Amino acid sequence: MESLTPNTEVRLAVAQCFRTLTASTDKKDIITALQTLHSYLDEGPESRATSVHREEFRKCHFTRTLQFLVNNIQADWSHSLTAAQRAELWDGLFLKGPPEQALLVLMEGIGELRSSTNLNHLVGITERFLQSGRLADLLWSYCQKAGPSDSPQLRETLLGRIVALPDLTSNRLHLNNKPLFLPQQYYPLLATEMLTALERTCQALKEGTDCSLTFVAQTLGKVCIQGHSDLVLAVMAPRLSVCTRSDMVWQRICWKLLESVPQRWVESVLTGLVQAVSGPGALARIIGNLVLRNKKAQFVITHKLLLLQYKYGTQVLRIVLGYLAADRERRPLLIQVLRSVSQAWANPSAVKHTPLEQQLYVSKALLLSVSLLKDSELQELRSDLLQCMLGGMQSHLDSSVVRIRHMGMVVGECLSSRIDINGTKLTFEYDQDEETRELLSLMTPLTDDELEAEPVNRVDVPQETNETTKNKSPQNESSQNKSEPQPDSDLDSDDELTPYDMSGDQEISEASPPRYLRDCLETLISSEDPVRVELSLRAVEGLVRKNVFAAREISVQLTKVLLHLEDKYSINGFLSLRQATMVALIVTDCIPVTQYLSTEFYSLNYSLRQRLDILEVLALAAQELSKPITKKRDPSVGIAASTDVTPYPGDNPVHWRQEVEKRIQSKTKRLRKGATHPPAQATPNRYAPVAGHFFFPLLRNFDKPQVTFDLLGSDHLVLGRLIHTLGLFMHLAVNAPIAAQMGRALLDFVWAVRYHVDQMVRRGVLFAVCSVFLSINSQNLLVDLSDQLFETRTWLADVAEGDPDADCRSLAIQSLVLLDKSLKKQLQDQQALGLES
Repeated sequence: MESLTPNTEVRLAVAQCFRTLTASTDKKDIITALQTLHSYLDEGPESRATSVHREEFRKCHFTRTLQFLVNNIQADWSHSLTAAQRAELWDGLFLKGPPEQALLVLMEGIGELRSSTNLNHLVGITERFLQSGRLADLLWSYCQKAGPSDSPQLRETLLGRIVALPDLTSNRLHLNNKPLFLPQQYYPLLATEMLTALERTCQALKEGTDCSLTFVAQTLGKVCIQGHSDLVLAVMAPRLSVCTRSDMVWQRICWKLLESVPQRWVESVLTGLVQAVSGPGALARIIGNLVLRNKKAQFVITHKLLLLQYKYGTQVLRIVLGYLAADRERRPLLIQVLRSVSQAWANPSAVKHTPLEQQLYVSKALLLSVSLLKDSELQELRSDLLQCMLGGMQSHLDSSVVRIRHMGMVVGECLSSRIDINGTKLTFEYDQDEETRELLSLMTPLTDDELEAEPVNRVDVPQETNETTKNKSPQNESSQNKSEPQPDSDLDSDDELTPYDMSGDQEISEASPPRYLRDCLETLISSEDPVRVELSLRAVEGLVRKNVFAAREISVQLTKVLLHLEDKYSINGFLSLRQATMVALIVTDCIPVTQYLSTEFYSLNYSLRQRLDILEVLALAAQELSKPITKKRDPSVGIAASTDVTPYPGDNPVHWRQEVEKRIQSKTKRLRKGATHPPAQATPNRYAPVAGHFFFPLLRNFDKPQVTFDLLGSDHLVLGRLIHTLGLFMHLAVNAPIAAQMGRALLDFVWAVRYHVDQMVRRGVLFAVCSVFLSINSQNLLVDLSDQLFETRTWLADVAEGDPDADCRSLAIQSLVLLDKSLKKQLQDQQALGLES
């Protein structure tokens, strides 16, 4: 009789073991059958199976064996084993064989079994599988050239099980999920196992064995594309950075790993990597010249991370641009990046339509790119940078947003100092804040060692180190002063005398403040004496509020003088004093002064600053007129002192007594209690009768461009302030009889500029629309503005969804809520009336 082939012999032996486990009731036979199956997995001299038998079993019968065990997990023979025997003979089969087959069977069993002790048993085996390093064995088996040969479908399934294991287990186990299966623990574990596989690959390459990194690269790419790059690369990037410092084999492994990532996953891996590495040197060691060989990587590094996305911090920009500048072969890409970034920064359309955060991001990229240029490259790009500086500064300085203007000033200063045109440098006056200081600091790039020394979650360190601070301590200073000779020390003995307190002293002026308005007017018109002009300017507001009849006689003339008055003598608080007086004149003699200022707003030969002053004065006067008169106003107190300011509680000595009394009153129960506070007295609204005089004159002539004034053209700042002021007038006219007419006219006016390119104008339009909805009751909205509400609501929905400015989107949402609330209230009122009738 012919001897059986190894394939047939193994197949018959496995079938016999299955029959024994299914039919036998003898515990010894069951243990023997399980030991026979184990013999095909054991390696070494004690193994009873040959290598050919073991290979045949692993290739053709291992998966079938594990599936048989899972299907018979509830069988009597399985439960007849002791805990130790079950862990060694039953569980051990899952932990010894090919790891990829074991993982697939385990995940299939967890997905099919219902909640029971059997499911818990499989979950426990899966935990041991992960904790015993079987994932590293799985990855290493695919790194070996003689690794498992499988179909693309099977490999894709295995990748899905490895990467989505937390999702699969949580969907099946719900609240009974194990901590090891949670993303916060599983993905760092997977990263560690990938590092272990890479270390084995490095050792094998040094020994002369060929390896493949395709499967590890696919695993890394699939993990990153599913949104777990931060957890995985936070573990892998520091380790790879250290290993590649002095080991060229490790560098080649990292380069090959990144090259083997499928194209559709390259972007997610690179974006996660640039955020995880500590500096451009580490990034260069890990990815090498990938940007030169991979078009997708080049697009991500040179374009998408710099121009299409702006959510990253300054450190990412330093790493990306420093990586491009670190190698001679990559420096042409830095020049290409600088050209594209400078064009984006100088584009007027981008300044108007892109979010402010993105403009700041592009400005940082531009300054960092310029700081990394060599002198020879700078000479080559001199004309491009000069064109960028001139065009970009014009676009930024024309903006009505202060931050954008400051951005243009800082970048203009930095570019001019770097280009150094004939030794001249631009200088601007602006208030430095954290944002401008950061932009200025980008012109001094950090070295690679400084970047890699910073931790991932770093805090900006001041330039002066702790050692320097210690060296400058008061003790050292005093000792230093003692050691140095002090010349003429005997002559300075008066320095120890206590100085006299002169904080309450006042300057004695020979001129006395004027007591009549006519005197103030004459002084402001004709006097050249700085003291007299200052005294008149400080006294005129109080005289206007005190002498109403005298003020009305010269109100328009005095307003004209104040509007054209210049600060020739640098008077302290000049602008606030002039503004307060003009507000007092409007409050005292409302209609003539308001008509004069409204007419002058559209007149020729006024600067934009004067037109803005007119709008601000009208707005402050309208606010004062709309407030109720609660007490007699002290005429000597200016408008700045009469604003609503809540004092700090500790400033009032009796505040704590009032607070205690209030708490006692709130916690005291009384069966009968009379009125403790007199009812508020009704006061007339001084603004409602004159609201139209503030509002309607400002709506005329807005579409007629003057020689020095183009409201619908380049003067965006004035247009935005005008719309905001009209919205304020509308808001203050709540419940006024003329409110509906004002609302209709305001909606007609802002409708023409609702899609304006300037974000300040769009904010003013949305504020005006909000004011209309707040000031007109729901009934009048439906009756008087019914033909405009539908189009307005559609426009607000578009703005809330697609406007590039966050404040515009927020205002649009608020307007939609107000409109829907008003319409809902009106419908409810109509339904209630219908039910009553």
